[in-house]
Amino acid sequence: IVVLRPDQARAAAVGYLYCRMLDTYEDLIEEPAESIALLEAFAGRLESDRLPPPPPVDPDLARDDRDRVYLLLLERCDRVDAVFRTLPAESRDRIRLLVRSMADGMAWSKDAFERQGGILLDRDQLARYCHSVIGYPVLFILDLVGRREVTQGAREDALLVSEMIQLANVTRDIERDLARGVGYHPALKPYLGRPAGQPESREVVREVREELLEMALGRAPAYRRLFNGLDLGGTAAVRAAAVLMLLFTDLHYRSCARRTGNPSWPGPRSRFQVVAGSIPALMSPRFTGRILRRVENDFVTAAARLAGKGRRPAAAAALG
Repeated sequence: IVVLRPDQARAAAVGYLYCRMLDTYEDLIEEPAESIALLEAFAGRLESDRLPPPPPVDPDLARDDRDRVYLLLLERCDRVDAVFRTLPAESRDRIRLLVRSMADGMAWSKDAFERQGGILLDRDQLARYCHSVIGYPVLFILDLVGRREVTQGAREDALLVSEMIQLANVTRDIERDLARGVGYHPALKPYLGRPAGQPESREVVREVREELLEMALGRAPAYRRLFNGLDLGGTAAVRAAAVLMLLFTDLHYRSCARRTGNPSWPGPRSRFQVVAGSIPALMSPRFTGRILRRVENDFVTAAARLAGKGRRPAAAAALG
């Protein structure tokens, strides 16, 4: 948001804040049917010119100060609504589509985890989850800042990119998610609800992390196709943001490779180096192209190496 033009930043900020409010209904309301109903109600309110107050959430459900901040945001929704009303009609329509898509995606995942005992069953479900979390916001931003129309091919690439990015969060948090009763791979089901780092689950977790790493790295070509296809390199701030996001993703996956006992590849070794390494993109489209090609080659090479290892026995219930 901070690198966008002021008019774009306002629309992006409003869209983000509304989606953050959706997250509150998903995160704090444990009963799936109630959570789904509240998600639907919040998305529906934007379809009314009156913008009725959002459904309240019991403040006693807050688990910590962060949750209390999110509840405060929900209570002050009228201030976000006031900015929403000032936006051009086209921006308001984009935000309505974003919030509706996110609400439907959250409702689907809430229902799927409940029906399936806390897990996702296959790669298609995992991809759909990634699209709900990251894919729709990516499409929203591309519509907002893109210099060209977002074609069907670009939409498909944007959803693949969302898988590559969201799987960084999934692979980072496998143990923490298991402890709270959630697994993004069927092989994890026997270990749901157990404390993180249990010896009996360690090898299965390693193999699942490795398999999801392979899936994520294989999506890398979509990033550069999307960047070039929508001519995103024509704006310095967008170039820098694209490089920054890719280098942070690269930093995580190099760590993930080491964590699973696989060789890593060269790249920035810290968050500071990632930020510093993205600055030249502000001045040089050529530099940006080199970074995108280098990271793509590193990811594709690593994915091929992982695929060559074949299926692992402990993850026999692997994603499709």
